[in-house]
Amino acid sequence: MELWTALSVPAGGVLTLGECKGPGLRSYVAVGGGLDVPSYLGSAATFTLGGFGGHGGRALLAGDVLRPGVGEKSASLPGPRPHLTDTWQIGVTEGPHAAPEFFTRADIDALYATDYQVHHNSARTGIRLIGPKPTWARPDGGEAGLHPSNIHDTPYAVGALDFTGDTPIILGPDGPSLGGFVCPAVVASGELWKLGQLRPGDTVRFVPVREADAAALADRRSAPAVITRGGDGDDGILGRVSGEVEVTYRRDGDDNVLVEYGPMELDLALRMRVHALQETLERHRPAGILDITPGIRSLQVHTDASVLKARDVAALLRELEAEVPPTHELVVPSRTVRLPLSWDDPATRLAIERYMAGVRDDAPWCPWNIEFIRRINGLDTPDDVYRTVFDASYLVLGLGDVYLGAPVATPLDPRHRLVTTKYNPARTWTAENSVGIGGAYLCIYGMEGPGGYQFVGRTVQIWNRFRYRDQPWALRFFDRIEWYPVTADELLELRAESDAGRLALDTTEGSFSLASYNAFLAENASSIDAFRARQSAAFEAEKQRWRASGEFDRRDPEPAAAAEEVALPAGSTAVTAPFTATVWQLNAVPGDVLAADDPVLSLEAMKMEAKVTTPVRGTLVELYVKAGEQVAPGQILAAVRP
Repeated sequence: MELWTALSVPAGGVLTLGECKGPGLRSYVAVGGGLDVPSYLGSAATFTLGGFGGHGGRALLAGDVLRPGVGEKSASLPGPRPHLTDTWQIGVTEGPHAAPEFFTRADIDALYATDYQVHHNSARTGIRLIGPKPTWARPDGGEAGLHPSNIHDTPYAVGALDFTGDTPIILGPDGPSLGGFVCPAVVASGELWKLGQLRPGDTVRFVPVREADAAALADRRSAPAVITRGGDGDDGILGRVSGEVEVTYRRDGDDNVLVEYGPMELDLALRMRVHALQETLERHRPAGILDITPGIRSLQVHTDASVLKARDVAALLRELEAEVPPTHELVVPSRTVRLPLSWDDPATRLAIERYMAGVRDDAPWCPWNIEFIRRINGLDTPDDVYRTVFDASYLVLGLGDVYLGAPVATPLDPRHRLVTTKYNPARTWTAENSVGIGGAYLCIYGMEGPGGYQFVGRTVQIWNRFRYRDQPWALRFFDRIEWYPVTADELLELRAESDAGRLALDTTEGSFSLASYNAFLAENASSIDAFRARQSAAFEAEKQRWRASGEFDRRDPEPAAAAEEVALPAGSTAVTAPFTATVWQLNAVPGDVLAADDPVLSLEAMKMEAKVTTPVRGTLVELYVKAGEQVAPGQILAAVRP
């Protein structure tokens, strides 16, 4: 039957879904009245990577029974049928981080003139694109990281065009709440549906639209092109207020405003001011505000654009500045939370292996992130990295940095503040609860997914999916994380206890006073300055090595050319690729005798690993690919002789 068609299904009827061959990537079935599934954190949707929501927090399996809901049933269709294609135009609003501060004007011109190609390593977390490398307006990200794309962690909008290094990624609905990369544009709210239909190999052309027109684009989804009057022409800057601390108001899509305080530097006084603004806004919270998310030196206000426009929020926030209390007087609750850390855990080593096999094997941080951390911070041995991490007390400045309550934290003592740069391009896979450092910040990865921080180890879960339904996240703003060492095997036992809800966190109540902290900094200024001088020298030396090696001039490899036609040996059966992917691992070698459905190799695509099996029993006579190669749908990978 045709897409976008309503029908009545009789009792006992069978609905069969075939392969989605395109254009477009996903098919949807809407059931009248909805489905009867429990609400989790206010939603009935399934988040498969997080393992919660919907029917058991997972994809459906044969034998599952879904019961109809009691909502209103209607045979009418929700508006016009969307136009599906393989050459997409997507409307975007300007900002929050565009030209001339972060990108050059030529970079932004190129952004709107380029047909980007959708990469096969794309998913609901983010759509990775292939396109030109920016020239950048800054030489680096300062203490946020060595690459000019690096910034102090800031809240993200769904649909933000996130430059992770030189690689653009459109953040999807399963993407992170916070991150440390710049975003020059955000997909208009009326165009977000297109993200679910982008297929590997499709092209995307971004079209600037005005904030006032962005939501209404949903009513034009049947149009083959974006109808636009042009962008707002303001680079996403809604206003600036000078004073003791400069305030910048940035557009972050048509339904978000990002407030930033002060210069681009790590200053706990700025984070405390963000906290004070958040509490002030909560007291005056108008209708239309959906959520409020703090970053390191920023606060994002997410609204229902049909009720409260971004520009109106910016005007309200300007008025509230007069009510924000003096930062130096602030004292906040601050628990000490002791967590186990498996140093240089095997799961982090595996993630590096996969990165080297499927993304790049020549990165300065490969093959061992800890050695890179040592080198870029001017430490003598890897043991110095170990001692620094375990001696530090990390103050939690943000939550949701890489999903599910993941903390972004920095050492209170600047002498423990190791600074690194982030992966470029980002990893496509990171084990759940890996611990890494990016810029001056430490993060615990709340779930399996992509990432860019340099690994130091792995810890226990910081989100309990089932036992604590009302507040499943373990950490709070301004907690102090301290580590104690465990072996990899001990950690697996602790993780099992944590997943079952039987592991109680070791916490001690306390408080954090900015005035007391400033007194500590003054008392130890001399040794802090000496540490920073050595660290800066090592950082500059690493930059020089990158210049000499051509790292700053590196270009992403061109998409793989079509494979040469293979002549199968007589009497053999082909083993073929089911989709565009990267070869992750070879599971057999020529001469092996395989049973039907035995794995021949593993592919990585769409943030997932898929085993490719032999369709027949026989001897593997040829392998036509090797680890790290990109393959296309239908490409012959191996030959098996029955």
